Amino acid sequence: MLSQIRGTWPLIGCWSGVRMCQTGARTKSSSSGLFIGSGLVLQSRSTDVHHNLALEDWIDANVDLQHCSILLLWRNRAAVVIGRHQNPWTECNLPAMQRMGIPLARRRSGGGTVYHDLGNLNLTFFTSKKAYDRKRNLKVITEALRQVRPGLDVQATDRFDILLNGHYKISGTASRLSKKSSYHHCTLLYSAERSVLTTVLNPSHFGIHSNATPSVPSPVANLQDYVPSLQWEELLDALVHQYNAEFGFNSALNLVDPADESVFPGHQKFASELQSWDWKFGKTPMFSVHTFLELKDNQSLAQTRAKLHMEIKNGLIGSCELDIPADWLPKRLSGELSALLVGERFCPHRAAAALSALLRFESGDLKDRLHNLCDAVLSVMG
Repeated sequence: MLSQIRGTWPLIGCWSGVRMCQTGARTKSSSSGLFIGSGLVLQSRSTDVHHNLALEDWIDANVDLQHCSILLLWRNRAAVVIGRHQNPWTECNLPAMQRMGIPLARRRSGGGTVYHDLGNLNLTFFTSKKAYDRKRNLKVITEALRQVRPGLDVQATDRFDILLNGHYKISGTASRLSKKSSYHHCTLLYSAERSVLTTVLNPSHFGIHSNATPSVPSPVANLQDYVPSLQWEELLDALVHQYNAEFGFNSALNLVDPADESVFPGHQKFASELQSWDWKFGKTPMFSVHTFLELKDNQSLAQTRAKLHMEIKNGLIGSCELDIPADWLPKRLSGELSALLVGERFCPHRAAAALSALLRFESGDLKDRLHNLCDAVLSVMG
């Protein structure tokens, strides 16, 4: 079986057609015509969110999708994935994710934020821009589910989600169109940890004002909640069968390892960019922070409220203003704190390092109050 071949490009069947369709592989062959318009079904062996998103990028960049259509099936260990134009601080609970060891990823397509774990199946439909058809792709999923469980009530919506029983969202969707190619990817909730999903898909902090694309909250459900007898392999088989039936292909399921550079040369470069802070956070559309900080003196228990205003561009603090009663903290110190933050990342770890020097030069009650102020400011950054 093709699924047993690892480490090299298989030179048989439809897989060799994709080899022929790679950008740069322009040499004609007598057999290349057999694969024009052919389809291929791949399943990633990786459960690393950045590796799988990078595999999408690799296919989009290296395969001539004018002549090849691909269905990629993949799933990840627990992760939160935001859309290309979203703000992570307003979309997810970054402190909770850090405590739980759940990474953040930003994909290249638009759309809303989703939670992934091993109970969530991801499907990516690659084709030419001309053949791009989200309705038809979602039909593959809904028809596959009806085939394995004829009584299942699943419908695609005008927003290109899939609803179970007319109410519960089991699939969300997003897409990316290039000059000639396209890919459309969607989730399918099979047995995801909904308690974790609920915890992490909440904003880190309020008071953030942004024009970034917001997610639309929806009630969700797992397929196994309603059809507990549905097995994972049964689901995969049905999806592969329906993809072939819908588009007239005849492809078996092929296992691939995206981290294998002999098969996907340059994949690591894509993955490294997706893992970088500059991509995950720095690509956030410009936003501002307007919030109040509740402050308390540890010694006298005196309390006050400070007003914080920040402007953030490319993930960096462009301006910072702190309005604090002068009898609680001298203007000199609040001004120095603000000045130190300008130019830093909107990130608690980097900002904490910048502020540590300021704390070293103070003592007594002023140091305690300044320390509490710094903690309050850093908490806004998640």
